[in-house]
Amino acid sequence: MKEVSVVVSTYSKDRFEYVVDCVESLKRQSYKPIEIFLVLDPVPELVEFYRSKMLGDVRIVVSEKFGLSNARNSGVKSVSGEIIAFIDDDAVADVKWLENIVKNYEDPKVVGVGGFIKPLWESGAPAWFPEELNWIVGCSYKGLPESKTCVRNPIGCNMSFRKDVFEKVGYFRSDLGRFGKRLLAGEEPEFSIRILKKNPLSKIMYDPSAVVFHRVNRGRASFRYLFKRSFYEGVSKALITSSSMVSNNSLSTESGYLKYLLRVAVPSRLRRIYLIQNLCQSMVLLFSVFAVFLGFSVVRLGSR
Repeated sequence: MKEVSVVVSTYSKDRFEYVVDCVESLKRQSYKPIEIFLVLDPVPELVEFYRSKMLGDVRIVVSEKFGLSNARNSGVKSVSGEIIAFIDDDAVADVKWLENIVKNYEDPKVVGVGGFIKPLWESGAPAWFPEELNWIVGCSYKGLPESKTCVRNPIGCNMSFRKDVFEKVGYFRSDLGRFGKRLLAGEEPEFSIRILKKNPLSKIMYDPSAVVFHRVNRGRASFRYLFKRSFYEGVSKALITSSSMVSNNSLSTESGYLKYLLRVAVPSRLRRIYLIQNLCQSMVLLFSVFAVFLGFSVVRLGSR
């Protein structure tokens, strides 16, 4: 029986209720984790608060530095399980989340597993917001595979890796990932790219039966957030491609997604452009693509 450690990280006392809901969902798992770690930013007041609130069966770790990637790395260095699962502090796991993740590790070639992330919109999904852009709010998006398959990388809110992978290829890059209000991302694909380059025969699986539910607050249901997150996605991809570990075809996932948007998602809506929702969603899809390209170009041109 494989031992699983779960890592959750948080940076604010205001997210306490979310953290409690997340931890409770982990305790209800049909496949019990051997330990649950809550990783905190290195702020004494924050650490004191959570130590006074959380029960003893949740182990608290203080991150070495600020930022999501640093928090996850601190969690990785603390766990003892053979498999490390990650979930966001504002998400809750389906009762069979870990059970369905662990099944995939029966294959010794599988080094990582991610699952389906369903959005829980605080005030309902805006009519203008297309499902193809659910990645902007940290969730699974339309265009992903609908059945279990090999992928390049999982999404951070619902992912897991064998612990020994970190010993072989290192940790998440600290210059990628969330840091305060910087909406950088990309630590998961960059880490996964290193894994697959180190061992091309290894596999990272996407299993949609492993489900978590991710809260989406009102602030993310805005056009301003969509632009900012899309722009920083472009910045993140430019930073990833600057690495010597990344080959020319490492962004094939993004290329395939872009083709899907331009060949399927947008045209399917334009065929029914008389519906105002389809017109709006088509424009939003194209605007997001533009913002990603803008962020990517700013970094690449600035590095010349």
